Amino acid sequence: MASGESVTPSGPGPGAVTKLLSRVRAGEPGAWDEVVSLVYEDVHRLALAYMRDHAPGSILQPTALVNETYLRLLRQTAVEFQNRTHFLRIVALLMRRILVDEARQRGVAARVMEQIDRQSRAAEPPVDLAVLDDALTRLAELDSRQAQVVELRYFGGLTIEETAEFLDVSPKTVKRDWEMARTWLRAELRGRKK
Repeated sequence: MASGESVTPSGPGPGAVTKLLSRVRAGEPGAWDEVVSLVYEDVHRLALAYMRDHAPGSILQPTALVNETYLRLLRQTAVEFQNRTHFLRIVALLMRRILVDEARQRGVAARVMEQIDRQSRAAEPPVDLAVLDDALTRLAELDSRQAQVVELRYFGGLTIEETAEFLDVSPKTVKRDWEMARTWLRAELRGRKK
């Protein structure tokens, strides 16, 4: 994502989506279609960010990524979406998994380190997206919130403030988690290359 650019929810307020999600949980016909129409623009913007910043050479197009994400969401029988934040978190996680699956299938290396450390302009060698996914999975076992911060900031393209709002923590906490997670991931990814 270009410097200063972020993915900001643009549709109706969080309350509208939360109400619809409760109708989805109740099994109301048509409620899922209403949710999709309300959040489509935000989900498509996430897909554009993923494709532009994180999946160079991908054969998927943003709309295909959105469609595959929705298909996987429909198969999520164990997840009861609580609100817009929870829904978008799951969307970001599914997009990450879809792109990782594609990268694994094609054996494509991505320039991940450069994106993880956007503030640093030092060129880093390319890292396989599957290796990053493994590292994020290990990080989630150690500190799930730090892993969520990485998913939302790196994959979701959210700002510090947006991430704080999504996680219901302070921006200071997000900054601290972001720095700690990036440091841990750098060490983890460099260790895998040796």
